[in-house]
Amino acid sequence: MKQIYKNTRNPILPLDIHVPDSEGHVMPDGKLYIYGSFDDREDVFCSEKYHVVSTADMKEWEIHDVSLTGAQIPWFNNPDAPHYPGIDWSHPTPFIQKMLGDMDQAAEKEKFEMEEEGEKPALLFAPDCLYCDGKYYLYFCMQDDSEGVAVSDKPEGPFANPIQLPCGGIDPAIFIDDDGQAYYYWGQLFSHGVKLNDDMMSFDENAVVDDLVTEEEHYFHEGSSMRKIGDTYYYVYANIEHGKPTSLGYSTSKSPLGPFTYQGVIIDNAPCDPASWNNHGSIECVNGQWYVFYHRCSQGVQQHRRLCIEPITILEDGMIPEVKMTSQGPGKPFAPGEKMMAYQACEVSGGCFIGLDEKYGEKLTNITNGNTATFRYVKSDAGFADAEIAAAGSGVIKMLANGMEAGKVIVKDGQMMERNFKADAGEYELVLVFEDVDGLEVMEITLR
Repeated sequence: MKQIYKNTRNPILPLDIHVPDSEGHVMPDGKLYIYGSFDDREDVFCSEKYHVVSTADMKEWEIHDVSLTGAQIPWFNNPDAPHYPGIDWSHPTPFIQKMLGDMDQAAEKEKFEMEEEGEKPALLFAPDCLYCDGKYYLYFCMQDDSEGVAVSDKPEGPFANPIQLPCGGIDPAIFIDDDGQAYYYWGQLFSHGVKLNDDMMSFDENAVVDDLVTEEEHYFHEGSSMRKIGDTYYYVYANIEHGKPTSLGYSTSKSPLGPFTYQGVIIDNAPCDPASWNNHGSIECVNGQWYVFYHRCSQGVQQHRRLCIEPITILEDGMIPEVKMTSQGPGKPFAPGEKMMAYQACEVSGGCFIGLDEKYGEKLTNITNGNTATFRYVKSDAGFADAEIAAAGSGVIKMLANGMEAGKVIVKDGQMMERNFKADAGEYELVLVFEDVDGLEVMEITLR
């Protein structure tokens, strides 16, 4: 499956390659490697395999062959293997309490843990990977709350000889401090951290520190990720401050095992799709620029999550200002004459979403009156004087540039009947507002 894809726009990868839960690491060869789960199912998150993605320049992306499969994990679906529970149901967090409501706790617990008769598919959930002493260690988790580590001589794998770790939960994270000491983090609703032994594959179960970050104090939900900037440790994770874990938030400490102080949200993907539910990602410095790696879902469902990237700033005081989702991603703003694909919309509202299209791959669909789609950013040094939109159906598409109406396109039966757009030189957030909709779908937008 190994393939090369050139792109600097969000979403980063081809439309059929869904790599959420992205952990970005610059490895010893100088390349950036992305480790994530792999959405290729319609019914659940993730799948039974991983693919590693790499780039040397943030422009050309290599999607590597399968790096690990669930079939390789010897303890999964093995009743004799050790089982370590993930969530402590005896300590219901506000999120659990809200989820349970007035429902029977035992019944909802069974549903939440995906308990079912017979064997489960060997789904691989979010991983992380780091280099140590000539080897690459891939830490992974599965839907039965088991966690493990596999090893390779190459950053892209394949990874082999998996060993189960003595803990339960999801979303492992690995961090190696300046003194060479490795730390392991994991957890959902409750976070945990511990020093790894020198073998990178074991730890003292009695040395685990629980509740490094919590839902109540730090809005922690899942998706641990650790980085160090200067002498400060940054714990990045799925943040539930806005009600759903659609944000990436962070807390900081002067020690890798805390205590941590909550600092805020880095990015929120809630407006990417009506079904947006979770986020999971990381931050990494690539060629002197810090980026946040995250995912956005599509097609009106929680699945089909895709890799997205935004540049971020680390302020002198160590704070990270929240950034908006963009269409341009790590690249430059869209230029005059450059096609913007409808699936590059970074925000939608009112129920429309990015759906499949036989010719264009994906399109804006399910559009009704008052819906909007946002594209960040477009830029012209000479100004804009025209607009073209490839669409199906009929409707009026008002176009706002930085909140001010700058033109509109009238479409009837898939043909542009009228069009006008004018904006002075500058950089703009482009918002499409849909009116008088009759089966309207949008595929491409070009400003000139």
